[in-house]
Amino acid sequence: MIDLFILALIAGFITVAYLLRSKQKKKNLPPSPLGFPVIGHLHLLKEPVHRSLRDLSRNLGSDVFFLRLGSRRAVVVTSASAAEEFLSQENDVIFANRPLASLTEFMGYNCTIVSAAPYGEHWRRLRRFCSIKIFSAACLRDSSDIRRDEVRALLRRIHVELVTSGGNDFVRLKLQPLLYGLTFNILMSIVDGKREEDDETKEVRELIREAFEFSGVSYVGDFLPILKLFDHDGYLKGAKKLSSKLDKFMQKLVDEHRRNRGKTELEKTMITHLLSLQESEPEHYTDDIIKGLVQVILLAGTDTTAVTLEWAMANLLNHPEVLMKLKTELNNVSVEGRLLEESDTGKCPYLTNVISETLRLYPAAPLLVPHASSADSEVAGFDISRGTWLFVNAWAIQRDPRVWDDPEAFKPERFESETHRGKYLPFGIGRRACPGMGLAQLVLSLALGSLIQCFDWERDNDVAVDMSEGRGITMPKAVPLVAKCKSLPILDKVVL
Repeated sequence: MIDLFILALIAGFITVAYLLRSKQKKKNLPPSPLGFPVIGHLHLLKEPVHRSLRDLSRNLGSDVFFLRLGSRRAVVVTSASAAEEFLSQENDVIFANRPLASLTEFMGYNCTIVSAAPYGEHWRRLRRFCSIKIFSAACLRDSSDIRRDEVRALLRRIHVELVTSGGNDFVRLKLQPLLYGLTFNILMSIVDGKREEDDETKEVRELIREAFEFSGVSYVGDFLPILKLFDHDGYLKGAKKLSSKLDKFMQKLVDEHRRNRGKTELEKTMITHLLSLQESEPEHYTDDIIKGLVQVILLAGTDTTAVTLEWAMANLLNHPEVLMKLKTELNNVSVEGRLLEESDTGKCPYLTNVISETLRLYPAAPLLVPHASSADSEVAGFDISRGTWLFVNAWAIQRDPRVWDDPEAFKPERFESETHRGKYLPFGIGRRACPGMGLAQLVLSLALGSLIQCFDWERDNDVAVDMSEGRGITMPKAVPLVAKCKSLPILDKVVL
């Protein structure tokens, strides 16, 4: 009986898929590769997905192509001009929604968090709060002491490790955990006023790591909903458990701030601002909304910035001439042995170019966060149905040989003269672009500049750094960076 039921179910799926495909043939859809009944093109999404999608685009000879991912329709864009057309002017509004996914349903408080919320008044309210209370120029100036203190704490931590391990000689150093700790501490200080040394912040750091592991896995049940009934791989069970642990931690932070309202050290934290809004607009700023915003800031900012710093250091180690040129610029700006300040980074164009070139080659979001259309539309000459997912392959666009000279090479100098509007989008494009770009640029500039100013760096065993990409939505390095470094006398100003 059960076997007959399953066969009938499969037959039903094939029939529905055929009918849908027949209906779609009447429309002018983008080119599409050969697919299978039911699963469509799911089998073509191989890791790393941004590379497999770029290869599909080349094989089809089209910068815009159509995929059936189980029961979902998707359009993939791999050129700057097409991305501009899909996410500009009136089309930007049509594609301003986010697809519904199981993980954001559980961890995103039923998709009410700012990164997953549908386009509308609720999303605009949260986005406005982020733009004014966290990422505005005034707020970034107010939080500059946090960034300076955390970067210098990182410098001290590295120096102590070097002295403990080898005195004045070059010492092997694992950079990934140190960079991750830096970015986490900066964001935790902004939202909650705490640092990693607190036991509870160490707890949430591990939860964030676990969350990234989950988000780096495509859940097939989001494309074949019937599989959710079985949860054979335990994905849903694991996601629910993780979301429950994150929720309990976030609630603890909110309750602690509520009890300690009025304390000076908590006056400028993000949670304090949100609790003030809760008093005046309780229907719009519930505890779930507050917890969701805190979670988004920590998840979106910690790993992406740390990964970018690691890629930047790896690029510099593989290009010693670039490293030397950058060190010379930093020494010229910070004269008389003065430590680099955030205000100095604006006078360091080559530092900015190094970061820009790193983000071009190794964007922390190689596939921009997916969009979803809210209405039928015609874009780039194709008919796009309501509910279609949109994937913009930023990685492919930023390595497109048609718009970038020698696109696979690491050349910071290209940003001295090239105009890159439209073909450079590491922070997204359109109204749902990342609002934290300004903060990320400040952290990247001060942290990278300080690491180069205060230490001499060499490759481990004088072997080229492995630049292969690992699995995950933020495109981490497949092999975590290990380098050799030695403290410079300027660190006396930090250590003493």
